[in-house]
Formats: sequence, C-alpha cells, structure tokens
Amino acid sequence: MPELPEVETTRRGIERHLVGRRVTALTLRRPDLRWPIPADELEALRGAPISAVRRRAKYLLVDVDAGSALLHLGMSGVLRVLPPSVPAGPHDHVDLALDDGRLLRFTDPRRFGCLLWQPTGVVHPLLAGLGPEPLDAAFGGAHLFALSRGRRGPVKPFLMDQAVVVGVGNIYAAEALFEAGIDPRRAAGRISLARYEALAAAIKRILGHAIERGGTTLRDFLNPDGAPGYFEQELFAYGREGQPCRRCGTPLRALRLGQRATAFCPRCQR
Repeated sequence: MPELPEVETTRRGIERHLVGRRVTALTLRRPDLRWPIPADELEALRGAPISAVRRRAKYLLVDVDAGSALLHLGMSGVLRVLPPSVPAGPHDHVDLALDDGRLLRFTDPRRFGCLLWQPTGVVHPLLAGLGPEPLDAAFGGAHLFALSRGRRGPVKPFLMDQAVVVGVGNIYAAEALFEAGIDPRRAAGRISLARYEALAAAIKRILGHAIERGGTTLRDFLNPDGAPGYFEQELFAYGREGQPCRRCGTPLRALRLGQRATAFCPRCQR
C-alpha cells in the first residue's frame, strides 16, 4: 500500500496541474471502488476552480469552494495527469476532465481506493479522530511518550496507530525503529522520553528523505509521471529479514506484529 511519502509525492506531482483549473466533466466507469462513489455530490466539482490539492494522512483532498473530493489510493491506486487522447484501460475507473484539455485519471486495479466527497465545513468520518501529521511541529517525542503511558502492547503497532500519528505505515515504522535502535517488540509504555524523542526525530528524517527521493518503489507504486521512487534501495530493515544488518552484520530476524511482517536487528535494536 502506498505510504505517506508516496501519497505526498503524488500530491506534489498533480498539484501544479490542477490548482487554478476547472473541472469540465466527471467520468465514472464504475459506481464504486472500496465504497460507492457519490456521483451526485461530486457534481459540485464541475465548473469550479480548484483552489488546492492537500494531503491528510494518506488521503488526498482536491478543494473547490463547495467542498473537497476525497481520494485514497488504496493498495494499487495511481493518479496521473494525461492528454485526453490516452485511451482508458480496464482499471481506469475515474477521469476528471480539466479546462486545459487534459484529465486527471484514477487507476486502481484492486479497487481498494476511494473517491468520496467532503462538504466545506465538515470533517469526513474517515478523517475524524486522526492524530497529528508526523512532519508537523506539533508532533514529537513528548507526544509519543504521553500517549504511550500504560500501554503494554508492542511499540511498532502503537506507532502505526493513526490516532497516535498519521501516515507511519509498515515500511517507515520499521525503518524509524531501526534508526532509533528500538526493538519493535518492546512495550510502548516502557520506552523513555529520550528514546521517543530519538524515534520522533528518526520518523521526521526518514519520511522527509523518502519524500525527497520520491517514495518507496513497491510493486504497485509509480510517481504521477510514471517514474518509480528511489528510496527502496536505502532500506535498512523492511523486507530484509535474513540478510545481514547494514550496521553490525547480524542477520535480521523476522516476526509478525499486529498482523504485519516485521524485520529487525536483534543486536542493534533493544
């Protein structure tokens, strides 16, 4: 599933093509993705200038005066700005035609993504209750420390809880815990403030660097221009179980936490 850097890369890629443009037509080739697409509500996009393209957690919001089209890429979704001459394929489910003759196309082979509507002044239920953005100044070690008190569960699922902090998925949680030297199995409530400060700093550095490098190349992810991301080659933990640790040479161990695969170094992470 595309994580925060991939979604932010997509946002930056489409923003310059959408802001200031007007939607002239909406083409829905199926009535639903993960959930039904509210075609009637999305008609509010037609003719309205797009004022912004924002990201909240792993959701993208395309803003007009009346509200926002709310998109999630799911496991395999891709957004691209294309000329209208490009024929739609079997998984090209949504087109937003723009007043400059181009279109924004939403491709989603697995259909776990979504296209919904959020009226102005309303917070969609999918966005309600989300934690802070990891790159915002409001997020830091003190925030993680305060929320972790009394928690006996492992720190990695705690870090991936979207009510704690948004957008830290499996890949970047594994990488941040490795950089901070924290065992992913350690109880969240047994980690000190100093270690949480190191963990928050690692999250910010790794996510920021991944965004600069274009995200992590996975099987389903491509940038809006069709180019892959370039962060995968720099991974220290995720997907490297059984391989030697890049720091100490110890083979990385594998386990499952919160139903997610986890790789870590039993020597470097305590």
